[in-house]
Amino acid sequence: MPNAIAYAALLIWPFVIVVMFRKMPTERAFIWAILGGYMMLPELTEFNLPVIPAFDKTSIPNLTAFALCLVMLNMRPRLLPDGLLGKALVVVLCTAPVIAVFFNTDTLEYGTIQSGRLTLIGENATVVPGMRIYDSVAILVRQLIMILPFFMARHLLASEQALTELLRALVIAGLIYSVPILWEVRFSPQLHTHIYGFFQHDFSQMIRQGGFRPIVFMPHGLWLSLFMVMTAISALHFAKQATPSDRMRAGAITVFLFAMVLLTKSLGPLLILLSLTALVVFLTPKMQLRVAGLAALLALTYPLLRGAGLVPTDRLVALANARGPERAQSLQFRFDNEDLLLDRAAEKLFFGWGGYGRNQIFDPDTGQMTSVSDGQWVITIGQWGWVGYLALFGLLCLPVLALWWRYRQVPEGAIPPQVGVLALILGASLVDLLPNATLVSLTWLIAGALLGHAELQHRRSRTAQLEHWRNLPGRTGLMAAARTPEPALKRSFL
Repeated sequence: MPNAIAYAALLIWPFVIVVMFRKMPTERAFIWAILGGYMMLPELTEFNLPVIPAFDKTSIPNLTAFALCLVMLNMRPRLLPDGLLGKALVVVLCTAPVIAVFFNTDTLEYGTIQSGRLTLIGENATVVPGMRIYDSVAILVRQLIMILPFFMARHLLASEQALTELLRALVIAGLIYSVPILWEVRFSPQLHTHIYGFFQHDFSQMIRQGGFRPIVFMPHGLWLSLFMVMTAISALHFAKQATPSDRMRAGAITVFLFAMVLLTKSLGPLLILLSLTALVVFLTPKMQLRVAGLAALLALTYPLLRGAGLVPTDRLVALANARGPERAQSLQFRFDNEDLLLDRAAEKLFFGWGGYGRNQIFDPDTGQMTSVSDGQWVITIGQWGWVGYLALFGLLCLPVLALWWRYRQVPEGAIPPQVGVLALILGASLVDLLPNATLVSLTWLIAGALLGHAELQHRRSRTAQLEHWRNLPGRTGLMAAARTPEPALKRSFL
């Protein structure tokens, strides 16, 4: 159970955000409002009031930052993307779960005994309630709150300077988090217990390689490991761009954060780190955008590949077995559950089973849940069907694909290096959503910043076209301008 400190931290954080918005530049304050909440606030702690969605470490920073942008800074951020595809994805993402409610009003019963006309519910029986009209309103509000960082980042973090600020914040966050990481590696992952009164996950999963892997204040050690990968790659970017006088310090920070990733003792994020390191060091920004685009397409089409049997699951299990039988068994368990959950999702293909765990599999005799959902993709398809999946992953993939499209004909030297690095980080996060449900506010923030930059680049391109047209030979003088109408520029689909 959370203690008083846990609830106090949630109550205090809005005031901390107010101070940040007063003392810091707007972009920096917004980044740290979301990033700091993800790093420091307690897990599984919420103020659950009637009618409205719960206030927790996700909704409180999101709502507070959004409210301050509206009230304190008098901003009116554009909530919908510029392109038609982006607008459609946002609308479908918010409405698909609402539609799913109306297809899942029935009650599901497992482990019950039918006696004549009576249904007897035993001790171990499980009754999963049907969804109500109230759920549709709550889901819509929850979806909007979840993607608020995406909306705001498009408005606040689109410029090259803001993207650099985001990367710098990640490096600073990694250095800050290195202190509790080192503490938990040495003394065991107990900071959440010591400060907030309870452990947020299964402690046995934090025991690894004869020691401990840290978790600090995040949902799981895998979440922490992926976060530290982001910070290490951000540091590598600055080390690559550093001047000779700063290269020693930037290199030392990079090596230190790489060591922190090793201490998290997670194989998947370590492989991501090694892959991203090679891509950042050896590829140009344009090539990085292409690789990130391929990663986005993989994430978007993975369920099709998985269902068609094109994912080499046996080979992947064999590779994991080379690292130890426990890893192989864990991976095989994931694949087996995915097969079962895909079959379950196929029963309600378009809009899914809805919430309350209706997408899970239960033993019909004992009523016990027999399935485990790990990957974000299989959770989303099971809950909200293919429509919800394509909307969610389509919106997350859109920034990377839009950036590739905007910069495809731009000279190599004109592409900001921070754009390529952040696109790789987002692409890696999308790939990590296949085995894990690591979708957090920080992911939405990065996606929104990149989509905002793609839209900014499109506006710059339109402006350059108009300027070129106005400066054409023969268009001098007022009469020439009056005779020749300006060209109609094609509206962006992305």
